[in-house]
Amino acid sequence: MRVLMLTQVLPYPLDSGPKFKTYHVLRYLAERHEVTLVSFARDDDDPRALSHLKSLCQAVHTVPMTRSPVQDTGYMLVSLATNRPFLMLRDERPAMRSLIRQLIAENGPFDAVHADQLNMAAYALGVPAARRVLDEHNVLWALCRRICATLPQGPKRWALEREWRLLRRYEREMSYRFDAILTVSEADRAMLAEVADGPARIEIMPIAIDPGAGILPRHPDGPHILHLGTMFWPPNSDGVLWFAHQVYPHIRARLPEVRFSIVGADPPPEVRALAAEDASITVTGYLADAEPVIRCSSLLIVPLRAGSGMRVKILNALAQGLPVVTTTIGCEGIAVVAGRDLLVADTPEEFAQAALRVLTDETLARTLSQNGRRLVEQVYDYRVVCRQLDDIYSSQPPAVSSPLLTGGPQLMAENG
Repeated sequence: MRVLMLTQVLPYPLDSGPKFKTYHVLRYLAERHEVTLVSFARDDDDPRALSHLKSLCQAVHTVPMTRSPVQDTGYMLVSLATNRPFLMLRDERPAMRSLIRQLIAENGPFDAVHADQLNMAAYALGVPAARRVLDEHNVLWALCRRICATLPQGPKRWALEREWRLLRRYEREMSYRFDAILTVSEADRAMLAEVADGPARIEIMPIAIDPGAGILPRHPDGPHILHLGTMFWPPNSDGVLWFAHQVYPHIRARLPEVRFSIVGADPPPEVRALAAEDASITVTGYLADAEPVIRCSSLLIVPLRAGSGMRVKILNALAQGLPVVTTTIGCEGIAVVAGRDLLVADTPEEFAQAALRVLTDETLARTLSQNGRRLVEQVYDYRVVCRQLDDIYSSQPPAVSSPLLTGGPQLMAENG
């Protein structure tokens, strides 16, 4: 089968959650089909990415993606004038449409088009294909609504309130345009079904990874807490600041020798300032290889207060045998049992106590490590999870008739 996969970021190297998610779907498809990958590319992309992806795919094509505050201001003005979501307009590039048209002209129709993330959905609508699949990492409107709820009253909250409502309508419209929509959890499926109001086939396919050969040997030199994640993503920076200000002092009072490492690209100034305020905190920024810091860590924290989808960082930590303490939202969508595979806490006091248990009880830490590894091997291996795609790609598309397909509201694909 000839598959066109459209991605918002180059899915390699595996240095962020979205890349892990996309890469293992791509790898599974490429092992079974002829896959043409079309992706946006950034100036700071690793030069090894293209050569590796070309070793998997039939062909790889890229379109440059640049962003700036000036551009974003322009997209916001267009959003205000047209009532189209800012987050979708920001990724609208004529060069991407031109490339896709060129590929169709040269190669003819594809058997399937796989749009990875909502940002790529509009591009898939212009592809003649027997099947269209939309792979949603998050239900974006619900994610934005959750972030909005954490903000104080003001212009930012007003803008995000408006954005999640526009995204809610946009995701509803897209539900009519795809033969199947993939979500990563039952919670996401329910939130999408709430607004879909159409015949789309909504499937749950959790994020999957390659568990690797076994538990990663670790040798912490004292109690060492780790946070991993891109820090320009607001829920990550919000969670780190919440932990540092409201949780970490309780831990330091009991374990003065504890250390806290914050690893992830582009930490905002308020996160960088944590290291200046407390000598036990280290803010590294982006690390091309996080394995050395994982090896010397005792515990991964995932203190999310807003989010959607699944946290790849938790799956990776469980696969590596690194104990995890997270919030209820943090482990949402993952089939963990609290107390068996990881620890869950939502208040500052409970989170501190959970972290202290792991840091001071070697038996508990070892049990969590073994149980977490077993769960990933049994449930989240991409070679098992992605078999679901075989049925989705081979099944007959549903017969769809809706106002949106017969002269209803025009989407970005037609207006781009």
